[in-house]
Amino acid sequence: MATSQIRKCCIIAFLALVINGVGTIRAEEPDTLRSRNNFVYSGSFQAGRVQSSNLFWKKMNATDEEAGEFAALSFQILRQTTGKRLWEQYYRYPRYGVGLYVARFFNNKYLSTPIAIYGAYKAPIKQWNKLSLNYNAGFGVTLNWESFNPSESNYNISLGAELTSYINAGLFLSYEISPRFDLSLGYNFTHFSNGAMKIPNFGLNTSAPEITLEYRINRFEPPKIKPRIPPYIKNTSIDFSFYGGEKNVIYPECDLDTATTFNGIFYPVFGLNAIIYRQINYKSKFGIGMTVGYDGSKNAIVTLVNGKPDPDQSLRKENITLSIYPSYELVFNRISLFAQPSFYIIKHQTTYSRPTFFTRVGAKYKLYENLYAGLGLHSYNYHIADFVEWTIGYQIPLSKKPRK
Repeated sequence: MATSQIRKCCIIAFLALVINGVGTIRAEEPDTLRSRNNFVYSGSFQAGRVQSSNLFWKKMNATDEEAGEFAALSFQILRQTTGKRLWEQYYRYPRYGVGLYVARFFNNKYLSTPIAIYGAYKAPIKQWNKLSLNYNAGFGVTLNWESFNPSESNYNISLGAELTSYINAGLFLSYEISPRFDLSLGYNFTHFSNGAMKIPNFGLNTSAPEITLEYRINRFEPPKIKPRIPPYIKNTSIDFSFYGGEKNVIYPECDLDTATTFNGIFYPVFGLNAIIYRQINYKSKFGIGMTVGYDGSKNAIVTLVNGKPDPDQSLRKENITLSIYPSYELVFNRISLFAQPSFYIIKHQTTYSRPTFFTRVGAKYKLYENLYAGLGLHSYNYHIADFVEWTIGYQIPLSKKPRK
């Protein structure tokens, strides 16, 4: 199986785990919280522009008014939570499910017609009778890009691969126009990137107003008397995990043919993480961690053999790094989102060295008991992706009896 196919399978498998995340911590189930059919069907339309977030789009938007204009449709099938699980109550009865996104860029030679499949999440912030303020988020994969290729399509340097991530976030006002229909107006921000799994990868950002119509088979009304949520019992644990991935490096200065230069060379990256966590409530975990990592691209030596690059892939001790970082996790039952501003304390300096400070953000999914899988993005200068980390880990509780 080709490397690109393996990546696609891994991403889709991880997304399936995220979408199918189901709670295990249960609260009391009073009859007022039960509903036979809690599905919500949603259709959205948005129109806007590609943001001038890199040199290519700054030039395009300055010379061609239609280059960055787009329109998109999105369809979602959501499940309305009813408070049967504790996390549903303290996140104000959110809706979650799957979505399909299709966009059309008016100047089609640059971007084609991307199609995204994603996990969707919507939750209220404030309710005023029939009017409510809400937020939404989505994470998935996007296919069918007209990506950069020097021999076929050398326009769009924002994306170097046909497969990218889909990350969406927004705010919207929703109004109940009938017992089964809601009409919403909002504003969305969407980010597309392949996480530097293939260079170039400057990323592509869009922002646009959005109108949405939702249909509910049975409208759920939160109980007027809020169910009692048991006080959280704080706990401490240690997480041990292993990550692995690939890093794509291009050597434009080498005397190679265009296709070989574009494909570049893939180097292994891997490492071990250890983090001490303290979970203080149902939503938040704080910790401090350390990572011993290996980056095969550092100090890499590339020679030409019959006009083709022949990299030295041998393990070198100077490629080992040690970093420390604070860590925060936002917990959604089995799923959690993490952010780790990190600092190298051991790093061998090279011509192509990255900055001492870098960031890691991503998501984790609890597979079974204390076993989890994760996906993270390693980046520097706050916005430049370096590589993607695929993680498997295990959590060890530090006390047999949790303390209140």
